[in-house]
Amino acid sequence: MIVLGCNGFTRGAEVFADEFGAVGTEKHYVLGHDSGAALLVDGELVAAVEEERLNRQKKTSDFPFQAVNWCLEQAGVKFSDVDLIAIPWNFTDEIFNVMMGELAGAPLKPAEKAERLSHLSALFDKVLGREAILADFAERTGFTPDPDRVVFVQHHLAHAMTGYYMAGKKDSAFLISDGRAELFSSVVGEIRDGRPRVFEESTISANDSIGNLYASVTRYLGFVPNNDEYKVMGLSGFAGAPSPNPFLEHIVQLHDDGRYTLCRPHDVENPRCFDDLFEQHFGPFQDTVEYKATVAAAAQDMVTAVTSHQLRALETRTDLKHLLFEGGLALNCVNNTHLLEGSGFEDMSVSFGASDTGVVIGAAVHAWANHPDTTRTPLAETVTPYLGPSFDDADIEAALRDFGDQVQWNKLAGDEVIERVTELLTEKVVIGWFQGRLEHGPRALGHRSILANPRFPDIKDVINMRVKHREPFRPFAPIVMEQDAPKIFEMGRKKRSPYMTFVFPVRSEYHDVIPGATHVDGTSRVQTLTDEDTPLLAKLLRRFTERTDVPCLINTSFNVAGEPIVNSPSDALNCFLGTEIDYLVLGDYLVTKTGQPA
Repeated sequence: MIVLGCNGFTRGAEVFADEFGAVGTEKHYVLGHDSGAALLVDGELVAAVEEERLNRQKKTSDFPFQAVNWCLEQAGVKFSDVDLIAIPWNFTDEIFNVMMGELAGAPLKPAEKAERLSHLSALFDKVLGREAILADFAERTGFTPDPDRVVFVQHHLAHAMTGYYMAGKKDSAFLISDGRAELFSSVVGEIRDGRPRVFEESTISANDSIGNLYASVTRYLGFVPNNDEYKVMGLSGFAGAPSPNPFLEHIVQLHDDGRYTLCRPHDVENPRCFDDLFEQHFGPFQDTVEYKATVAAAAQDMVTAVTSHQLRALETRTDLKHLLFEGGLALNCVNNTHLLEGSGFEDMSVSFGASDTGVVIGAAVHAWANHPDTTRTPLAETVTPYLGPSFDDADIEAALRDFGDQVQWNKLAGDEVIERVTELLTEKVVIGWFQGRLEHGPRALGHRSILANPRFPDIKDVINMRVKHREPFRPFAPIVMEQDAPKIFEMGRKKRSPYMTFVFPVRSEYHDVIPGATHVDGTSRVQTLTDEDTPLLAKLLRRFTERTDVPCLINTSFNVAGEPIVNSPSDALNCFLGTEIDYLVLGDYLVTKTGQPA
């Protein structure tokens, strides 16, 4: 059975701009962002890629035309070969009626209700309704799908099935939390034998979303909501949470069964609906690191308190000891470690596709796992994130020739790549590292990465200012061999962190060894490596450690602020030439800028 997962809407950005006043890039960030496609063949995930990596528009919500075509070409199949098309949204007529009823009961003037009803109708008619989605697919691909072969999967269930599949299909409890889906922002439940069950008494309304509340904080602090939350997370390390915490005292109320509500509903048509409360409880806005860090630390503390409240209730309902945490809030890796350590679960998985990048995978898995013709087959313990395009020597050489006299290069043989890059990394240099298939998800996991030596305390400033062109407070993640991680980091119950989804304290004796990868609060967002998962990068790290006695390398995404992670050799060369990256490694090719010593 062949299942195609597909997320993205041709008219989504247009409708959010015209009907809801979303401006600039924000029009992509409400629903359908992180658009992409994935292909499942007889239960095996063979291809997945985000549309932004191909159309070069960060966080695009457009229909994933290029991603769909690439997945089919990668697998050598045609549209007519596809058995099911899975959509990670299920906006039914009943959901429209519920949303319309909520609007009718809102404390608004009749004229404003009528205007908002018009906006809601346009959204369903042009973007989210089933007929609109089917028409969009046909128009953009030229293939008209049989409606009976299109499976609309509730968004949070798609998230849950992403985590289930990535964790090796083991029975698990789950917590899903994000901005909003059809009617909810957070659900908990169980998956047993591939069948998810939601504990409905613990669901959280979209109006009470702490994901959207955190996005409001992001906007309030001067960043882009639904995109820059990690900046707020990074800032939180510069301050302690105030006590009592205004968020927990005045804005979020905790209730029985793991539920919670906000003191006022989130208003999609008033993106600054909480600003007055922030100023009331934190004082007038100040454009200083100190003020922003205090608000960020309070928001971070609130997230941990609320999600821990959800887990305490979940633990009373399930005897399963493995937890899946998925959804955009699961990318808050500072929270994840606290959440696991404070719970009764033995382990927690957060996948490389925890955000909406992964819902195309989860929707396809849900459609496959719940189809009557599905034959249960054992799967590998985990799934590789390296699911996107790859490029051979001919592709690399063609790209190098296209850049003419701007670059010079040498092709290295065998272990020359490892030895030469190791030698370079003993110095204070920044290296673009481009290998194999593109990784899926928001993190660069060693195939489209920027590498540096964490021994230099100011290497963070070098990368932030000269390469990434971003705020100086932003930290960088270390990569470490899985077996070495516990001696360098206080990992608690975690044995591995292959996707940079957990933060751990750096052991005191290593603070001076890896200062460039240690945040101001003494923690690091860790990626653990194995020889099986990333053989070339693991080999480089081993050789680097032998040479320097430094057991980690800095790994950050190969892009600059505002642009997607690079996909092709040409993307990598453009980024290399547009920044102060010192060296570029494209496969076996060591590339320098013309006039720079090779």
